[in-house]
Amino acid sequence: MSSPTDAAPGSHLSWMGVALEEARRGGEEGEVPVGAVLVRDGVLLGAAHNCPIALHDPTAHAELLVLRAAGQRIGNYRFPDATLYVTLEPCVMCAGALLHARVACLVYGAADPRGGGVESVYHILGDARLNHKVEVISGVRAEESQALLQEFFGARR
Repeated sequence: MSSPTDAAPGSHLSWMGVALEEARRGGEEGEVPVGAVLVRDGVLLGAAHNCPIALHDPTAHAELLVLRAAGQRIGNYRFPDATLYVTLEPCVMCAGALLHARVACLVYGAADPRGGGVESVYHILGDARLNHKVEVISGVRAEESQALLQEFFGARR
């Protein structure tokens, strides 16, 4: 099996496109437009967008919802050979979930300078004290991801 970095760069762009579609759906529903997909060996295991408002659940971030859906689908809560694509840098909560789920690789779009848990503010996934490491690829379709967020928040101001 190949590692996430062996994947063709075009596939990262393509899967991030699926995550962006999820984000758009969330925005249309009045949720902050963040979308995520979990992929293993080129197969989509799950897709989700933010839903804390609709579900009355502060933990209903796209990353957690996609991990839950994929876990139900495959009958396991660990994804050591999967890649998570998400349009916004995960928060601390979501970064922690990626560690517990043993996700192999995270590919994200826009950085979150206010609450990013991966590279912008906190560095959860790079903490040497933890027993799992997640490969991180950032900035994939970042401009599109950022534009969705800016349009969403701009319309509410």
